[in-house]
Amino acid sequence: MKHLITTLGPYRKDQLGMILPHEHVFVDLRTPDQPGYAQAEAADVVALMAPQIFAIQKQGITALVECTTGGVGRRADLDKAVSVATGLPIVVPTGNYREPWIPDWVGKASGAELEDWMVGELTGQIEDSGVMAAWIKVSAGDDGITPLEERILRAAARAGMQTNAVIGSHTIRGRVVMDQLDIIEDEGYRAERFISIHTQAEPDFELHKAVAARGAWIEYDHVGREPDDEVCALILKALDAGLGPQLLLSHDLGWFDPALPGGGTPRPYTHLVDVMLPMLRAAGVSEETIVRLTQDNPFEAFAR
Repeated sequence: MKHLITTLGPYRKDQLGMILPHEHVFVDLRTPDQPGYAQAEAADVVALMAPQIFAIQKQGITALVECTTGGVGRRADLDKAVSVATGLPIVVPTGNYREPWIPDWVGKASGAELEDWMVGELTGQIEDSGVMAAWIKVSAGDDGITPLEERILRAAARAGMQTNAVIGSHTIRGRVVMDQLDIIEDEGYRAERFISIHTQAEPDFELHKAVAARGAWIEYDHVGREPDDEVCALILKALDAGLGPQLLLSHDLGWFDPALPGGGTPRPYTHLVDVMLPMLRAAGVSEETIVRLTQDNPFEAFAR
């Protein structure tokens, strides 16, 4: 039986409703060598982020996927603190971001060492947080995957094969996504266990279709960040093209930023339910499709 691994333990599909597949609770976009990187007090993070979580719980959101990975301030212990304080399950990744957000130890590690690290977090816990990683988050440069990014991705593919964890990648260009899928399949893993994060950033819609044709998930995670009519039109275009069974929708918003006083001002995760879903319904999208996009697809993508 499939379960979604969260900060509050594993959940079956029948225990969950709507899931936001790409958000952030805590992020530090400074490079890992900067003073104060990823440092914050749990009480401060909870105070800032709990109201954002309560707001989506009132909408019927039952889980949130944290997309902050290694290199950009991942703190599973802080995710768990927010989760426990609010009662919302949060889904946390292993893995690492692209260059230059790669810690020295990751850059020096062999592929086998990176694989063992990811498998350890996917089957045990992330550091001393008590949180098991649910999935693998990586990234690739806009101009192409670097040798170090490829080493991380190959390790991720092998870790994914051992655990059935999905691999999501922050990749802006569709042609680079296609290269990543080649690498994953070369390692023996399946394109079906890959999420093309930020698919909407690729202007060529034919590449959206090509990535989906390989079997991968595509993710439009700009709800509430770009004009609503443009976002809605793109979603409708994807549905008309038959991509609904592989489409994920989210905001890519939040979050507590330790580089800013008081953690900054978070942007809410409420726009999908408040604005975009009503727009899709008004455009004729069925409730069955809404359920697929907001419940079925996120669970199937991230559960293992």
